Amino acid sequence: MFILVNLKAYPCDPIEVATAARDVAEASGARIAVSPQAADVARVAETGVETWAQHVSPTGHGSHTGSTLAEAVADNGAEGTLINHSENRLKLADVDGSVRAAERADLETIVCANNPAQVGAAAALGPDAVAVEPPALIGGDVSVATADPGIVEDAVAAAEAVDPAVDVFCGAGVSTGEDVSTAGDLGAAGVLLASGVAKADDPEAVLEDLVSGI
Repeated sequence: MFILVNLKAYPCDPIEVATAARDVAEASGARIAVSPQAADVARVAETGVETWAQHVSPTGHGSHTGSTLAEAVADNGAEGTLINHSENRLKLADVDGSVRAAERADLETIVCANNPAQVGAAAALGPDAVAVEPPALIGGDVSVATADPGIVEDAVAAAEAVDPAVDVFCGAGVSTGEDVSTAGDLGAAGVLLASGVAKADDPEAVLEDLVSGI
């Protein structure tokens, strides 16, 4: 199971979270990554934790003011990127463009989707993984794997039908080791979470609980 902690734009200390994630990953052998704001990618990567961008733009070098260039985040230590998070939606053509941009920069990719139908469409673009995250559950206290296990199972089936090489992750409300374990039982290869770690008083304790479910 892969655990990706998205820091969004929460007022947390990205270095504190990154250091905790690094230490827990090293102690447990679990794969844990942190996805900070673009401005913090380099210094988060310097902690030694696996670092992911929150977004890359469907552009290359050139006149693209305000874009997030895939090569730039890669040069600053990112190993992968989220694409099409529900809080940063893209048109399908731009999702494809961002996946291609990430591939150009040798970044792993996770394309986010709201439901199993979107998971199938995203899988057809050939990312490394697709994450199903029902928007209504994002930021909540109940994990998608508990609130709607069928959507995880259907997402796994949808991706499998299109491209068995594409992993399926789930997110929205994930916050405990039990949530991680349940997600794995439903066929997910990883989980995305944010507030459960980013807003925690003790991020390391939360991460230790999360890996206990693996």
